[in-house]
Amino acid sequence: MSMAIPNLFLRILRNPISRILLGSIAISAPIAGIQVLLRGYGEPTGLSEFDWFKLLSNGSAILGEFIGYIIYVRLVEWRWPTEISPRGFLLEFGKGLGLGALLFTSTMLLLWLYGYFEIDAFNSLAVTTTALGVSLSGFFEELLVRGVIYRIMEESLGTWIALVLSAVLFGLMHMANPNATLGAGIALALEAGLLLAAAYTLTHRLWFATGLHFAWNYTQGGIFGLPISGNDMTGMIQGKVTGPDWISGGAFGVEASVIAVAVCLAATAVIMRKVVKRGLITEPFWKRKTFVGADGNPPAV
Repeated sequence: MSMAIPNLFLRILRNPISRILLGSIAISAPIAGIQVLLRGYGEPTGLSEFDWFKLLSNGSAILGEFIGYIIYVRLVEWRWPTEISPRGFLLEFGKGLGLGALLFTSTMLLLWLYGYFEIDAFNSLAVTTTALGVSLSGFFEELLVRGVIYRIMEESLGTWIALVLSAVLFGLMHMANPNATLGAGIALALEAGLLLAAAYTLTHRLWFATGLHFAWNYTQGGIFGLPISGNDMTGMIQGKVTGPDWISGGAFGVEASVIAVAVCLAATAVIMRKVVKRGLITEPFWKRKTFVGADGNPPAV
């Protein structure tokens, strides 16, 4: 009986749902705590009005979430988190930056070619600080959605089901953003939710997906001065996107445009083709003869 209780506890602890909940808390709690502390110091002193202080706050929160994640993985999954291993960071993050910038620039080029985007003026690089701070949220979202939710789902339900479910969740997460609509949520699920999960699957590390996410956001807000998921930005390019909402994205921004969806779905197809060719697809647990969890044992599913 004494052994049955610990075994039952371990099965509950390592159940995929339990792990997703614990992992989400482990990375969200440090972010909330650090931001509350810095806000409590910054607001009375007036420092919170400075862009550099906001960047410091976001950077500290990112460091805190990664520390929280490492602690969670070590205590609950009994392993080292290879998904955030420094190995491959520079190359994979760099490729992600390049692809993210390329995809959004391609979207804007298509809008311009079809007469839906006009450039009015140019600003200095200094105006992009706010967009830089907002773009750092990509680190948090990737660690949460791909590092915790998608990774654990994929281990249990397989790649294809996890890909769809995590994409739907990603779209729903942005429904609370300013000017969000059902169409914007669906667009984000299709273009970003699928693309970023595919990017993670290709390497099973977070750096490629995180670089892609960061560069997409910064190119969107910092370079083109367009809203990032409904949040208004000032960028180096001062212009306007016109046309019906399904083309321009409306008040939410270009992310809700069918052109952005088409560009990102094309990129997703290319990445997933590589995933399939390299044999990186994980079958759902009911199709496998044995299912090994993060701790090296068959988990409760």
